[in-house]
Amino acid sequence: MVHVYNCHPFASQQIVPTEQEPGLVCCGGGALFVVSAGGCKIEAFLLEEEGCPLICRFATMGTVQRILHSEIGDYLVTIEEKNNATYLRAYTNWRYQAAEKTRVGVRLLGHFLRGSSLHGAPKEQMEIIEIPLFERPLCVACCGVTGDLLVGCPKSLVLFSLKRQALSDKLSILDFERCLILHLTGLSPHQVCHLIRYVTPSGMSPHQLRREGLAGNQDLDDFFIFPKHQELLGEMAKDCGVKVSLEWTGMESESRDNLAITYILYRRFAPDFFQGCSVEDTHLHSLQLHPISSCITTIPPSLLISLSFPLPTCVFCFFSLPSTGYVYSVRGGVEMVSAYQYPEKAQQAVLTDLFLHIITKNALQCFSVRCAAVAARAEDPYIDTTMKACPPITMEVCALRIQLFIGLKALCHNRHHIVLLTAADVETKEDTEKATNRKSSFAKHRDPSEMGHGWNLYVVNTVPPLQLYNEMVEYSKKYEETNPLSQSCLHLLSEAHLLLRATLLAPRMRNPELQLAFQESCAQLGDCFSRLRDCHLALPYYKMSGLSVTEVISRNRCLSVSPCGYGKGFLFFLKHSLYDETMEELTEETANEVLDIFGAAEPSQLPHVIASPSMVRASPGSGLAHLESLESITGPAVPLTLSKAALALRMGDLQLYRQHMDRHAEMLQVYGFIEEPKLLLHGRGHAVVPTPLARHLMESQDGLLVAALVALHENNKVKLDEADLFFQDLCGKVSGLQGGPQLLVDFWEALLMASSQEAVIQELLFRLTSVYIDRVACRDSNGIKPLKTADDLINSCSHFGVIYPWVSILTPAHFNIVHDHQEDLQKLQSLLCGPTLDVSSILPLLEQLPDEDNAGLSLHVLCATKLGHHDSSIERLLDCCPEAIIPYANHELQVNKRALWWQKLLPELCERTRAAGEENTILLSALKETLVVVAMELNPLEFLDLLPEDGTAEFFLPHLLDCSKRNLMT
Repeated sequence: MVHVYNCHPFASQQIVPTEQEPGLVCCGGGALFVVSAGGCKIEAFLLEEEGCPLICRFATMGTVQRILHSEIGDYLVTIEEKNNATYLRAYTNWRYQAAEKTRVGVRLLGHFLRGSSLHGAPKEQMEIIEIPLFERPLCVACCGVTGDLLVGCPKSLVLFSLKRQALSDKLSILDFERCLILHLTGLSPHQVCHLIRYVTPSGMSPHQLRREGLAGNQDLDDFFIFPKHQELLGEMAKDCGVKVSLEWTGMESESRDNLAITYILYRRFAPDFFQGCSVEDTHLHSLQLHPISSCITTIPPSLLISLSFPLPTCVFCFFSLPSTGYVYSVRGGVEMVSAYQYPEKAQQAVLTDLFLHIITKNALQCFSVRCAAVAARAEDPYIDTTMKACPPITMEVCALRIQLFIGLKALCHNRHHIVLLTAADVETKEDTEKATNRKSSFAKHRDPSEMGHGWNLYVVNTVPPLQLYNEMVEYSKKYEETNPLSQSCLHLLSEAHLLLRATLLAPRMRNPELQLAFQESCAQLGDCFSRLRDCHLALPYYKMSGLSVTEVISRNRCLSVSPCGYGKGFLFFLKHSLYDETMEELTEETANEVLDIFGAAEPSQLPHVIASPSMVRASPGSGLAHLESLESITGPAVPLTLSKAALALRMGDLQLYRQHMDRHAEMLQVYGFIEEPKLLLHGRGHAVVPTPLARHLMESQDGLLVAALVALHENNKVKLDEADLFFQDLCGKVSGLQGGPQLLVDFWEALLMASSQEAVIQELLFRLTSVYIDRVACRDSNGIKPLKTADDLINSCSHFGVIYPWVSILTPAHFNIVHDHQEDLQKLQSLLCGPTLDVSSILPLLEQLPDEDNAGLSLHVLCATKLGHHDSSIERLLDCCPEAIIPYANHELQVNKRALWWQKLLPELCERTRAAGEENTILLSALKETLVVVAMELNPLEFLDLLPEDGTAEFFLPHLLDCSKRNLMT
């Protein structure tokens, strides 16, 4: 379906002052090229100035059959005929003819003329380059991105790569080099046809079908072969049966990997004779590849010299039949974008960034296109999210205008100009018969004015996009007055929006006025979706409009008195905006109005609305009244009660605050904060701010506050760094402790107990270890008690291990340090005794902690033991605290470390005891206990080998006897 709107995309028209009847026309680079009806003269006119003044006029070398202009390189290419031979020629530097430079250079492709051209010096003259081909050229096309020339021949396609050498600011020499030939193989009949049962169409017999060549060559009258409809997109197009091969000619030195064949689209149309469709109805015309790029370049296309061209944002393939046209997107996947049904048969069509223009026999018609919608989605990942929106690609197209002309023959387009060639035949039937019967020998040549043909060449100027946009907006108001919920109003505003999008894609069209219009268009679409279906689209369109929430509320205020009240789209926008941390802070008046809006439309959202940072100026009394009304309907709920408590706190009514806080247990309150985190903190990222309720909880219920933040983190409502900022802001005035505020450390400890994320666990372990080491090394205290003691953590958190017995000997509970730091020391020792901490990660931190006292010694020995350094640990304990050596050995020297009892510990004790004598009872006792263990583990000979040669026999003899008895028993 095509919507029809009587908008005016055509502003004015002017007649081009050609000397002779035009035969062919083309345009490009701001110029119009007209080939005279005789075919041997080209006139160039300036499109950008009033009256289309003549630029230059020059003769061709033959009769022009085809003509085309390339924006890249600013050259003309023609197919010409002379003496029954067909030639392909390129005309470069043609603008110098305007300065009456009559000299013209002619050369064969790849061969320069003698003189300055041979050395690449600038030539202020037009040059005609003849391009030889093995076959007769039939058609030509130029790439709008690279300027390469593609030539169609009966059996092949030939591609010429454009090379350019810039010689001055105003002149460049062009040269083509044949680089490849594409050979197309034909289709076999069984690949393109299928056999169907023949049913005689009304009014047409099988004999008539054969006579018109529609039935094929089929041995039976009951069966005929007809083509089959088929569409193959992307890689599937390889199955079309059309085989394409590359042949290199002239570029063998280039890498063959640089060129490849990509199948994009294959579509075959078949006439439906049963529906009265003829072969002519499937005749294709106006094939066009149309790139769209939003890349900004400061180099004019005529002087672009780089061979590394940026890829366009999107590429579209357009082709047309007499009654229908199709637009496909072929970049990054192939899909149909739009299908057009023409009201009458089209003769020619051209796709532009803004519109599709077609000509019929007597009318120029303008249709909307969806290219901008495709490009928006290709270049912006935020389209179709809550951030940005764009009208859908599938939206039905519309016809904006039908402009009548008599005898339309040709159409071309350049920038904001449409060129039309008309020729009306005014000869009568009698004149035609007389001319036919007249003998050719007596025929008299007549000039165009005597032949009775009327022709004109028109340049139709399109309306500036901004002006047309305003007209479309005014047009939409007619629908809005009749029916505010009209889909036609929304459709027309969407068309106007896409018109602005397409205009903004062109870098040269970007200006503040257009940007303001685009934002206005977004606001209008936001207004539509605020009360229509697809109400969720009001949010991104209002965001794109640049309007503040207050301005959006003002635009929708008039709807509050309507029977339906505020639209769902507006409420959706307002609700999500209030949850957005970047929304502006509302005035008291507007904030109270928001309370009234949700109190009437969605009262269940009131607890979340009141918690929004944008609502801090709202009257707490008004908010409390709305919440009381909600509670009378829904009954008590934890988030609602917490919201009432927060409002009571803002009012300074501590009694009412305590009354509400006492209604639910702390665990239920934690769940309430999970439902609405903004009761405790506002902002995200690097701008997290505690609420007044959070500050009050720090003084009165710090355990609840910590538990709530842990729950928020575990439910992905707060990140770890955001929680750090929250507590640092909250406790900034009372921090004082080494390593950060105690409440932050309490949070880390509580989170370590609850978290199951390995990355978070390792980060917390490192942070806590750092804090504990800092505090043990500093040994000062300000009397702030932690929420959890070391015993609490050991009993409730698997990452804290039971402190080893030998560690307790080094630092007993009555150890001579401040009590608070005794807790920090025990927590640190417990982490080192636990199963999770990676000891190697904290070794640099231990450098600030000397091992001169037992506290530091216990930590250093714990780390060394965890790393497997038992030998050095034994030596350090024997040096500093020998009473701990046996508990250490009993705990650590087990299983695969058992041999250290006699390989390391026994020799050390023997040597140290001998040196110290019997006065050192600790060493002597340790030696005896070691001998007991060794005697149990070794046989008598092994045990005897370990004894020192200068030892006292009576000391070792009892242990040797025990060893012998045990060996005999086993």
